[in-house]
Amino acid sequence: MTDADETPGTSLTVKARPFDGTTLGATPLDGGVNFGVTSTVAEGVTVCLFDADGHETRVELEHYDAGIWHGFVPDIGPGQEYGYRVNGPFDPADGLRCNPNKLLLDPYARAIRGTVTYDQALLGHDPDDPAKPSDADSAPFMPRSLVTDAADYDWEGDAPPLLPYADTVLYETHVKGFTMRHPDIPSEVRGTYAGLAHDAATGYLRDLGVTAVELLPIHQFVPEGGLLERGLTNYWGYNSIGFFAPHHAYSAVAEKNPGAQVNEFKDMVKSLHRAGIEVILDVVYNHTAEGNEQGPTLCFRGLDNGMYYRLDDSDASHYYDTTGTGNSLNAGNPYTLRMVMDSLRYWLTEMHVDGFRFDLAATLARGDGNFDKSASFFQLVAQDPVVSSAKLIAEPWDVGQMDSYDLGDFPAQWREWNGKYRDSMRDYWRSKDVGVAEFATRFSGSSDLYGAARRRPTASVNLITTHDGFTLRDLVSYDDKHNEANGEDNRDGAEDNRSWNCGAEGPTDDAEITALRRRQARAFLSTLLLSFGMPMLVGGDEIGRTQDGNNNSYCQDNEISWYDWEAADSELRDFVKRLLELRRGHPVFRRQRFLTGADAGDLGWFNNEAAPVTDEQWADPTMHAMAIYLDGTNSPDQAEDGTPLLDDDFLILVNAWWEPVTFKLPEVREATQTWFIELDSYDPAVSAAREFPRHTGDEVVARPRSLSVLRAPRPDQEQDQDQ
Repeated sequence: MTDADETPGTSLTVKARPFDGTTLGATPLDGGVNFGVTSTVAEGVTVCLFDADGHETRVELEHYDAGIWHGFVPDIGPGQEYGYRVNGPFDPADGLRCNPNKLLLDPYARAIRGTVTYDQALLGHDPDDPAKPSDADSAPFMPRSLVTDAADYDWEGDAPPLLPYADTVLYETHVKGFTMRHPDIPSEVRGTYAGLAHDAATGYLRDLGVTAVELLPIHQFVPEGGLLERGLTNYWGYNSIGFFAPHHAYSAVAEKNPGAQVNEFKDMVKSLHRAGIEVILDVVYNHTAEGNEQGPTLCFRGLDNGMYYRLDDSDASHYYDTTGTGNSLNAGNPYTLRMVMDSLRYWLTEMHVDGFRFDLAATLARGDGNFDKSASFFQLVAQDPVVSSAKLIAEPWDVGQMDSYDLGDFPAQWREWNGKYRDSMRDYWRSKDVGVAEFATRFSGSSDLYGAARRRPTASVNLITTHDGFTLRDLVSYDDKHNEANGEDNRDGAEDNRSWNCGAEGPTDDAEITALRRRQARAFLSTLLLSFGMPMLVGGDEIGRTQDGNNNSYCQDNEISWYDWEAADSELRDFVKRLLELRRGHPVFRRQRFLTGADAGDLGWFNNEAAPVTDEQWADPTMHAMAIYLDGTNSPDQAEDGTPLLDDDFLILVNAWWEPVTFKLPEVREATQTWFIELDSYDPAVSAAREFPRHTGDEVVARPRSLSVLRAPRPDQEQDQDQ
């Protein structure tokens, strides 16, 4: 390493004292801080301390034990800015990229100050010769790791809601997007953790009826250089660089008080828990912000490239990429797996979150390159008493491999985003010939994916939309994507959207088209929130949020992505609230197991003539209408105290045809059974012209592209029925 006194702005290198060689990160202790960082290829590691003027003091961590470089540095404490420099081999052809001229973030930093300023100095290699190391100092262009101390935070008795999966309704949202334009949130905290902790935010979520927020990535991330060159930035946050640090830009106070984002995040969790809402983090352990071999050296690459990343077996200067981002984390390495597990435990125990949604989760199961449901990562999760008890949700695919789509193949304790549910329901409600068999399979929990492995319907996270794609309003308003604002000539974003504009592309003054779009949206939402499984509502869909046809708003940190609360569709929001009240109030919509054997009769499927759907009709892809019977009196499910979860009976009339369909009500329990209208997606007001009650054998008209819910009260209960 170059002597420190030869570099402007640095002081002579001193040596740290030995202390703890097992603890990673920066740990405040009496009289100083213990540092520990992993590198199996380094020949020397230096911790670099920065004062308020940016002056750098270098301290050698000369003590090395089992892959960990460590040392105790006296007379510093919380708030100290630091980074690492690594002296070691630089040989890209052999996968080695150490370069002491590069300041590196601590992989275990609990807080990070600032962001990256892109410059060629961030490259580990010489720009003119990739085989040679760069001699440019990257420190002026790098963020800093921060020493933090969690000991003084008061959780005030915070306790997790611990809601069962069957009672969980996910609300996928973005810390900034949800709060940035909310008129009832003070302007100084909009776009921040404090904004989401505000009563206006937590009260809205509680009153709507969702039970958990699934937050787009809040791990410290940095924008891609190419986006900044186009005047854009990374909005979604799938470009992580700090797996223990809450993103500083979502803090209302971190700019003036570096490190305060940690407690602000905790305040947010505490506030959401008080409202009965769980916090699920969307986590990106499949890749990092360093990209491919042409990307910047910010952290992992400069510490131990081959340990943290999967390298190409035929050319170690390149990366094995199953994420489409340029690199993939090396889930076959024990040190890397330890970092992932330590991070998960940290967010659960220290930050009190309730679970995780794993982006491109299949990559974490590729210890040897192939997807393996018995992979080391899954085994570590299963045997960890903390992580295994959290809510675990997988995006069950990655990219570029023959086994990239692994829906239904994850271990039993995992839940999965159900892409087949999304695709089938989108096709069904635009009257494509998918048939009632496919609709029934998805509606009842996708037993074809999860039943054989004895998993529950809640293994299926049902979704119609996600952050990645059209909003619900755009799904019914656009046939094609309109991503011109992204600066890629509309080449980015998914081509297969299975959307339908209902007769006009984008905004229209045609009242009939507008009404049809609203009916389509209500049909989608009714299906989603009444299906067996765990529903995920995308934030803003309940108020008719639009992105003007942009189906890839990852780089739009502006009005395209932020929720426009002033333009909220209050009628649609109220309809969603009614649906969630219906789901919450009736366990027949929250089945805890697949109905097979003796329980199969508690779920019936009828054609419009009141007869069970025939084999020929099940096989007919052009059949678009049927009635679903849910028997609540003979429920096989039980409450926590072991009592049966008895309920009313329900009949759901599903008509994806573009014309009305007349249904004859089947005899499902007794000839005198009385049915009342509970909900009609065609007309949320449930028009008084539709006379009820009805009885077995009576006819009911299901209007075009609609889902109607009829309810028959339990015989042993007298209930007032409102028209």
